[in-house]
Parts: sequence; structure tokens; C-alpha cells
Amino acid sequence: MVPRPKLLFLCQTLPFPLDGGVWIRSYHVLRLLSRAFDVTALCFERTGSARKSHDASASLAELRRFGAVESYPVPQGANRARYLWDHLRSALRGRVYTRYVYASATFHDRVAELLHTRGFDLVHMDSLDLSTYLPLCEGTPTVCVHHSVESDLLRRRARFEGGALASAYYRFQGALMEKEERFWLPRVALNVTVSEEDRDVLAQRQHGAHFAVVPNGVDTDEFRPTELDGSGLAYIGGTSWFPNRDALDFFCEEILPHLREAGSAPRTRWVGGSSEAEQRRYRERYGVELTGYVDDVRPHMREALCHVVPLRAGGGTRLKILNSWAMAKPVVSTSLGCEGLAAVDGENILIRDEPKAFADAIVTLERDEVLRRRIAAGGRSTVERIYDWEVIGKRMIDTYLDLLGSRACSVPPIRGPVAP
Repeated sequence: MVPRPKLLFLCQTLPFPLDGGVWIRSYHVLRLLSRAFDVTALCFERTGSARKSHDASASLAELRRFGAVESYPVPQGANRARYLWDHLRSALRGRVYTRYVYASATFHDRVAELLHTRGFDLVHMDSLDLSTYLPLCEGTPTVCVHHSVESDLLRRRARFEGGALASAYYRFQGALMEKEERFWLPRVALNVTVSEEDRDVLAQRQHGAHFAVVPNGVDTDEFRPTELDGSGLAYIGGTSWFPNRDALDFFCEEILPHLREAGSAPRTRWVGGSSEAEQRRYRERYGVELTGYVDDVRPHMREALCHVVPLRAGGGTRLKILNSWAMAKPVVSTSLGCEGLAAVDGENILIRDEPKAFADAIVTLERDEVLRRRIAAGGRSTVERIYDWEVIGKRMIDTYLDLLGSRACSVPPIRGPVAP
């Protein structure tokens, strides 16, 4: 038997349970890579998670089906002083904030030890947030994943964040993140993006870097169509992530009034982690139901007639839309909300950016069953052809295996300062 190549998987989160876009992607990527590689994974785990059913030991038990998995606490944790200190260091030293969030001596020493003793063939770094550990990987071909163009995500947030000081700070962090991207893009063997659009943006910033596109996917067996037509609207995403919270406010303040003017009063559920105070405020002020954390989003998805994605910030590709498509639920989205996906207005989705047009599209789907079913069928067909994890996994594994013998592994060594 020829031994399988050894892969070190470094992750900014412990990717189970599957209650967020990054967790879902990272879990399936780890699962699929374990089919071709002998995987050792080191994962950060946030304490004080909003996941009410969260159990780190149960998460590790699930993930260890795919390899040797270890978890480490994020040093910052719930420590307010460390949180402020990390931001202060970022501002004073001119280095992106994420470098300090994940700066752990214990994690550093374990990565160094494993690279020295195990002789890994490849390193998968699941986010540039862990860039402080990239110098340790010199000499081992490294794949770095970009879940989105993080520098652009920060700049988009700056446009909607209230207050001039906060907006300026997010622009500042966006500039620092772009500096981080420019420095590391040519210094890893391969940069993986989730969409061609993200690849093109990053490629323009650093010519000569190597790229591959591995889109987000969906488990089409787990998310299946239902005979239930449903009623009302649903959005999947907790309020702790700024783009989700901004989408909620945009919907409530600018889209919902147009729905009511049109004589539509759909029950609206925002499904995901939220505080009791938020749940009470949005229920009393707008009549919108925030469910709080749920173990399984699928029942709420089935119960809705239409899924809405009124995003104005964020990046990457939207797992929430892929899941909706897989369940054959019609979707109304902003153009940014479906950015990076094979979304075709009128075929598998309705794309509207203006609040009144967004509301009108919802009303049209409510009243036009033929259109509703055509859009739903188009979404399911799209995920079966393009976004099923099994389809994506084969291409991804081939890309990683090809990398081991390609010239792309001969990347410039890290010389001089190890930070931008």
C-alpha cells in the first residue's frame, strides 16, 4: 500500500456544529480532503459561543472521523482587556487586527513541532486570519483559503457602520488587510477563492500569485425539496455578523413598509443566533420574528414560502442561497447577496437592489405560483449541476494532488521581515 500524502489543516474555528457559513464550508472541505490525505487538524475554538447546544468534546468526536483533530482556545476569548489590547496593538503597529486575535504561543509551538516531526506534504490554511503562522510553513507547499476578499468586506462595512470614527477604523483595517493580502498572495503555493470574482480581484492585487476556485457547496441529500409550499418569508443568519444585522435593518426599515403598502403582511422569520433583547425589539417594533439560535434551520426553511437575502455588505459566496436552492425554495436577493454564484435573474432567483423593487418581487412570488415553481426548480437544478459538495470535492482533491507535483510549489521563500 502506498501511504497517503500527509496534510496539516490549520483552521480559525472548530468547524462543527454546522451553524454558519464558514463552519459548513470548513467542515466539508476537511471531510473531503480526508478521502485523499492523512489529515492532522489544529483548530481554534471560541469560548462563550452563542451556540446554545455547543459541546467542544462532541465537535471533536465528530471531526475526528476525518483525522487527528486538536482544538485550542482563541487567546482573546471573552477577555475585554485582551480585545482592546489587540485593537490597540493593531493600530500602533500598523498590522491587521486578526494577526493578534489568533496569536497563541501554544498553537505556534504545536504547529512548529508538527511541521518538524511529521514531514507534511501539504499545509491547508483555512483563512488568512492565521497569517501569523505562515512563516512556520516555509519549505512546505501551502494552500491559503480566502473565504472572501476580506479587505473589501471591511471597506463595505465601513460604508454602513454608524459613526464617523467606526467607519474610519474599518477603512483603516481594510487597508491593513489588503497589505496582508498583497504580502502573502505570492508567498504561498496556491490561493483558493470561493468565486471567480474574488479570484480576479486578488489576482489584480498581486500578479504572479497562483489561484484556484473552489466554490462553496451544499449537501443536496441533507437539504432536499419538500412538498410543503409554506407561507411567509425566511432569512438564515444570526445577528452577530454585521452583514446579517445590516440586512435585517435594511429589510425592516426600507423593504417591509413597501410590502405593507402593497397589502402584503407576510410572517417574517430571521433564523439564527440573536439576543433576547434583539428578539423583543424587532418583534415589537417591526413584527419580525427573530428565532434565536436553532439546532436545525431546515424546518424554518421548509415553512417559508420565499427566502430573502437583502444583503448590502459581506463577501464570498452565500451558502444560505445554496441551501435555499437545494430545498427548491424561491429566493429574492440583492445583487451583492448572490455575488459569486451562478445566479440568473428570472431563472433561478429574482435579483433586486432597490427596496420597492425587492418588495414587489416578493409580492409577485406570493401571487404567481407558476413563476414561484419555475424559480424554485431552477435553483435546485443549479446546485445539482454545480454546487453539490461531491461534485466540488472531486475537483478540489485533484487540484491539491496536482499541486504536490507542480511547479507552483516553488514559491518565493520568505526573506527579511515575516510580516507586511
